[in-house]
Amino acid sequence: MTNSINIYLLFAAAGTFFAALLHFACIIWGAPLFRLLGAGDAVIAMLNRGHTQPLMMAAIVGVALLMCSAYALSAAGVIMPLPLRRVVLLGLIIVFIARGLAFPWLKPFFVGNSDMFWWISSAICLLLAAVHAIGLSQVWSELS
Repeated sequence: MTNSINIYLLFAAAGTFFAALLHFACIIWGAPLFRLLGAGDAVIAMLNRGHTQPLMMAAIVGVALLMCSAYALSAAGVIMPLPLRRVVLLGLIIVFIARGLAFPWLKPFFVGNSDMFWWISSAICLLLAAVHAIGLSQVWSELS
């Protein structure tokens, strides 16, 4: 366990937790919140027809983000040590970087998502990757 709380990982955990909450909020409020957050017409149409796929994807992403938040809190020294903290956080950083940089190639698969959605969500992913990376580099030698 680290001797003091790592502020970068604490901020990373909070940001990832907030992202998870937004995904869960989409499940609760449905199409209007999906639309507000930049979901495309195809996703909104699926929701309006009663399809559960967008809701399931939001739930899966939300749960994954909650788990990542817990790992950041663990590495920050706030909660108990979780197994494979280095590996999980390094993998998360790679995923955030990939998502942040790959949006030009992802856009064709998510037709209708606004350009604003792609730019903002990609910037958030890159910011979260950076904060996780800085925090992880500071506690790397203390983690198992």
